[in-house]
Amino acid sequence: MDFLLHICIKYNLKIMSIIQTKINSNSAAYKENYAKMLLKIEELNKHLKQSLFQGEEKHLAKAKAQGKFLARERIELLLDQDSPFLELMPLAGLGVKGGFGTGGTMVSGIGYVSGKMCLITANVGTNKGGAIDIATLKKAIRINEIGQENNLPAINLVESAGANLPDQAQVFNLGGNNFKEITRRSKKAIPTISIVFGNSTAGGAYIPGMSDYTIMIKNKAKVFLAGPPLVKMATNEIVDDETLGGAEMHSKISGVSDYLAQDELDGIRIARELVANLTSPQSTDHSQQSTIYKEPNYPIDELLGIISVDTKVPFDCREVIARIVDGSEFHEFKKEYGTTLICGYAKIHGYPIAIISNNGVLFNDSSNKGAHFIQLCNMNNTPIIFLQNITGFMVGKEYEQNGMIKDGAKMINAVSNSEVPMFTLMIGASYGAGNYAMCGRAYNPRFLFSYPNSMIAVMGSEQLAGVMQMVSRESAIKSGQTFDEAQAAQMKEFMKAEIEKQSNAFFASGQLWDDGIIDPRDTRNVFGLVLALTYMNEVKGTNAWGVFRM
Repeated sequence: MDFLLHICIKYNLKIMSIIQTKINSNSAAYKENYAKMLLKIEELNKHLKQSLFQGEEKHLAKAKAQGKFLARERIELLLDQDSPFLELMPLAGLGVKGGFGTGGTMVSGIGYVSGKMCLITANVGTNKGGAIDIATLKKAIRINEIGQENNLPAINLVESAGANLPDQAQVFNLGGNNFKEITRRSKKAIPTISIVFGNSTAGGAYIPGMSDYTIMIKNKAKVFLAGPPLVKMATNEIVDDETLGGAEMHSKISGVSDYLAQDELDGIRIARELVANLTSPQSTDHSQQSTIYKEPNYPIDELLGIISVDTKVPFDCREVIARIVDGSEFHEFKKEYGTTLICGYAKIHGYPIAIISNNGVLFNDSSNKGAHFIQLCNMNNTPIIFLQNITGFMVGKEYEQNGMIKDGAKMINAVSNSEVPMFTLMIGASYGAGNYAMCGRAYNPRFLFSYPNSMIAVMGSEQLAGVMQMVSRESAIKSGQTFDEAQAAQMKEFMKAEIEKQSNAFFASGQLWDDGIIDPRDTRNVFGLVLALTYMNEVKGTNAWGVFRM
């Protein structure tokens, strides 16, 4: 037993301080906020239900009649029984005009197969034939990034008509990324297994073609660069699809298939056996994890009443931390300095983690504190979770003269060059350069999740619309024109509404600016799985940084 832990237990001492809550769950403000957050969660669940769409009823019935399982059923059969599955980007494509709907034509996530954590993607072949629209492609590209960063074996459940031809101008150039990443992972000894359940045509044929292991379902899998009609048009050759690209042909003649499965269940069985025999780059050393840990001292359900749905209403992020970390224990760093940025160490499901969270706008001192703490986390090889509720850096003459730009740049420098795994959770506002300093999407957090109340934009809608109105007024004055205040007020309100529409969590998730919106009550479970994955690999920081402007 660790000596410090032994002393603490013997003398009933605490290793870390316990956050003492100041929340009154009977207050009117708490109850009002709780009710508003429930409405946001209802909206989230409505969109998640839309993402479960797997095609029109006639297409589902046809698949069933052919003895096929649906995409989500295949995932369920593949996963270890009663094990968790973290679905990623389920709302990709939400609100995108001309797309294939919420979630696209692919289901993706992380789950356990034969005791190993794997990255799983399943084409929804009963929706548009599993064709790839732009949202689905972007989802696949992000999934590839996650696989690379986390050394995750990949399992592709393939049934796709390839690129959606009307989207070819958007899809073609980016589409090659999927093939490239399969072989790049293979170079790192991160295997990809593909099970082909139906058509895998044109460019889609390279998914099984480039995989380390390929399984094809007898009489169902059809893999070819060009189907019989196109072959006839191009070469005048007449050939049936089974002879051209069937599972038996590829298993016995071309060698594209490594395993000929008798049916879908047999194919999934083979994949599970393959995973059981894989030696992946992941380590099974969980020595960093405390096997015995306590749940938070306060109900996680209380997050709904604590976190403000209105991003203009502040809340103490310590109250959030107290409900997601083990035992509500938090070792706070520089508590009395730079008080608008909360930094410290904790554990989630027994895994060590550093937390950086906002309690207001970033000032000079809080920015310096953040840069300092990120350096320490790298020295200590500790992953970082950023809890974003930030309107940006402080502005004004005093702060500019005191070097706000250079102090903010230090924190952005530290985030940019940090090498420990970083994760971001948007729990409120995420505006301006504050998004950058708090490890926004551009700074490549391993995972980025949002709460349904979160907002992301260059600035708040009121400020942005107000700035545009001021610019218009000044422009009119300079050009000697009359400025119509009434019309400008109407335009301002219109702009505010449009900006808010394009800033909310659901719009952002539809654009793939996050990896998914989560119910605040699921925070511990989501990050418990993410940290379990993280600590399967070496966690190592850096001591190399760009120039800090002093």
